Amino acid sequence: MVRYRPNVAAVVVNAAGRLLICERASIPGAWQFPQGGVDMGESPEQALFREVREEVGFEPRHYKVIGQRTGYRYLYPQAVRGKKLRKHGSHGQEQTYFLCKLKRSAPQVNVHQTPQEFRAYRWIQPEDFDLDWLPSFKRDVYREVMRDFFKMEL
Repeated sequence: MVRYRPNVAAVVVNAAGRLLICERASIPGAWQFPQGGVDMGESPEQALFREVREEVGFEPRHYKVIGQRTGYRYLYPQAVRGKKLRKHGSHGQEQTYFLCKLKRSAPQVNVHQTPQEFRAYRWIQPEDFDLDWLPSFKRDVYREVMRDFFKMEL
């Protein structure tokens, strides 16, 4: 039986309508939305608030959740699936995406958290998101998310 680890991701949009994307510290050139696993006993919303604080330094008061979509799934690549199965007990992830509107009073993004998940960040127009920035196993999910939140095809 295939098991999926619960995961959340934040699609953060600023006042200019730009998306926050972050470059993975361990994989130069790999850009994604802030995301992470849902801990035992944690709701998806609590996981969102924790992950966004840990990865980019925004507190819940700095943004407003304006949309939510769930049920996006992907399997880990075969090369790492065994390791992930031992670590998390799952073959892949089932993600809940939250569309978050950043408040004007929010501080600058801080990707230099400890431990450092990201090395850099950028604000881009939604149509400028490039699926080639992602590992191939995540591309279908991001394509669906962009269609569902922004009504656009990538």
